[in-house]
Amino acid sequence: MNRIFGKSILLLALLTFSFNTFAQEKLPKGVLNWYNAAIPGMNTEIAYKLVKGRKSTPVIVAVIDSGIDVEHPDLKGQIWVNTKEIPGNGIDDDGNGYVDDIHGWNFLGNSKGEHLNETTLEVTRIYAKLKPVFEALEEDQVKGHPEYTIYKMVKKEYEKKRKEAESTFAQIKAFKNDILPSMDGIIAEQLGKENFTLADLKKWKPKDPQMTQMKRIAMMKLEDPSFLEQIQEGYDYYENSLKYHYNLEFTGRQDIIGDNEMDINDRNYGNNNVKGPDALHGTHVGGIIGAVRGNKLGGDGVAANVQLMSLRAVPDGDEYDKDIALAIRYAVDNGAKVINMSFGKAFSPMQKDVYAAMRYAEEKDVLLIHAAGNDGKDIDKEPNFPAVKYEFQTTPNTMLLTIGASTRHAKKGELAAAFSNYGQEGVDIFAPGYEIYNTVPEGKYQTLQGTSMAAPMVAGVAAFLKSYFPQLTMRQIKDIILESGKSYAGTMHVKPGTERKVDFATLCKSGKVVDLAAAVKLALTK
Repeated sequence: MNRIFGKSILLLALLTFSFNTFAQEKLPKGVLNWYNAAIPGMNTEIAYKLVKGRKSTPVIVAVIDSGIDVEHPDLKGQIWVNTKEIPGNGIDDDGNGYVDDIHGWNFLGNSKGEHLNETTLEVTRIYAKLKPVFEALEEDQVKGHPEYTIYKMVKKEYEKKRKEAESTFAQIKAFKNDILPSMDGIIAEQLGKENFTLADLKKWKPKDPQMTQMKRIAMMKLEDPSFLEQIQEGYDYYENSLKYHYNLEFTGRQDIIGDNEMDINDRNYGNNNVKGPDALHGTHVGGIIGAVRGNKLGGDGVAANVQLMSLRAVPDGDEYDKDIALAIRYAVDNGAKVINMSFGKAFSPMQKDVYAAMRYAEEKDVLLIHAAGNDGKDIDKEPNFPAVKYEFQTTPNTMLLTIGASTRHAKKGELAAAFSNYGQEGVDIFAPGYEIYNTVPEGKYQTLQGTSMAAPMVAGVAAFLKSYFPQLTMRQIKDIILESGKSYAGTMHVKPGTERKVDFATLCKSGKVVDLAAAVKLALTK
């Protein structure tokens, strides 16, 4: 799950969604390409000046996500092509087990070309599996059963989240269907003017809290062309949450894919359609990493000389551990040096398979970049899977970077995005993840935000460094990124999920934000 929605839904708070849509010419001042500018951006433009005249080599970056629109004009020339495969002949020419995998693989499809898009959350899957086993039994009948503790945990979490989704959806539904249609008439009556303007609203001084809220909402409606889209988006999201995410009866994967989702060796599934039905998230992530630079189309990618490999494994709902493990192995086996993982979840039933895949990447000197998550929580206490360290692990992951989301408002003491997860041990470094304008499907652009956007910033930085300094190992590049970051240790910033300011050094291991120019200077000394 990658999208962020506001916790409070009534009236104005209902509008605090994860992303907003802007036409390029109407982007708020300072948003376009801020992440590539000077700190608190990443000093990308300065970095390119530092390597001017230096030869670059292409770097394959795997994007494990919802899919990429490989035909997007701003990604032209930036998409990975499997030259060992003959397009469209229906034969596995390179013998890797995937037929016609020209640009990657879709782990959420079948041989008929059908797609799994909406699915359940992991907490729902685990609860659905364990509920028939334990629900009719008394405590003394299951004492000592290894899965009973898990059952109680997921039952509590599922019931809590399902109830929250029901309540939120009811409020959005009432807002959309009852409050919004009547709001203009009520305000017109208050103002004594049927066709009121934004200027009229600004002059209006309501005498009670309810009218004050209506004024604020009406102003947002007039100021933001995407207002109604955002309301509909929230409505659709929570409707889907009840229909799919928290639906114990939903069996979408079995109906469409038909594999054993708990068997890592059952691999004969998927198809080569790497875009899928909803590639918005993955296309945006891909654009951050490698959208064509300097063409005056949307935002510029961080790395100029990349080949984006699309591995569709993140549905609308929680990703499946099996798909993630196989996608990591596919990326490694097909030449990726960087793997971006802008996803995460609270439960993980196949931890050892995912961990084994991550160690496989480590053995092959492939760098994994993982988003820290968007719950405003401390992942040192509440893990966001794939985990920084699993309970069964005896040695640390040396080729994994976990990324928090930073903003362009460091001077206000708001460097960490309010939604970003944090952790003095679990989060390595922060990178821009707030108000990020880049590619979405069908040749369009959109502003999204989340640690999902921060991770590909670092993936782009890693690819840039490997491109211009191919002699460096990815392990060296990882160390350079951490060592060269801009330190904010000792400066006070609002702690995500609170209104309290803390030392930024308490929010991540390095106390830093990624700085590409400083990384280049350090790489030049190696």
